[in-house]
Amino acid sequence: METRYKRILLKLSGESLMGKQGYGIDRERVDDYAEQIKELVDAGVQVAIVIGGGNIFRGLSGATQGFDRVKGDQMGMLATVINSLALSSALEAQGQPAQVFTAIAMTPVGEHYTKWRAIDAMNQGKVAIMSCGTGNPFFTTDTGSTLRGIEVEADVMLKGTRVDGIYTADPEKDPTATKFDTITYDEIIKRGLKVMDMTATVMAKENNLPIHVFNMDVKGNLKKVITGEPIGTVVTP
Repeated sequence: METRYKRILLKLSGESLMGKQGYGIDRERVDDYAEQIKELVDAGVQVAIVIGGGNIFRGLSGATQGFDRVKGDQMGMLATVINSLALSSALEAQGQPAQVFTAIAMTPVGEHYTKWRAIDAMNQGKVAIMSCGTGNPFFTTDTGSTLRGIEVEADVMLKGTRVDGIYTADPEKDPTATKFDTITYDEIIKRGLKVMDMTATVMAKENNLPIHVFNMDVKGNLKKVITGEPIGTVVTP
């Protein structure tokens, strides 16, 4: 398989792990993801992953329910660890080694994250799954994934979502919304598009990290992105 990237940062939403359930982790969906990720590693692509925790707990939502924001964000970090462990288990069940890293010390659940240990794991053929976001409250996993993508020197951040790219408006709410094939970070900021939070968007722009937004819930799309098929939306600095 001819691939256009040698090292990627794959950002997965926690909500996508719910599959057809309304909460938690759908094992079938996790197994589908693991199968697609293993296919990339088998083709020689180095894979780092950041997963959100919204299928279990979202810190910002918790704050609106009366939780202290810092503690709520810490609860959200723990949710990302649960999702990371689930994905690593699914990968290993398919014969693909994986290593869970945590931004806060959590031995023996995961290894404390450093750029060099994550890169070393990928060089050994493992999938590096990086949890806990940045390890700090008030930062989303979008910002965490952008930061990790820049740190591990990924060629691109692949943002797997429930829609097939970036639109002029929310396509689930506005039937007249049209899709971009390519767009710049400046245009995203100018239009106020909710691709990622502003901190993550500006960080990616300033560090020249391209982002490819696509529908991860369609099996086979990850391979299409890697092999250069024209799906989704590419965001360029």
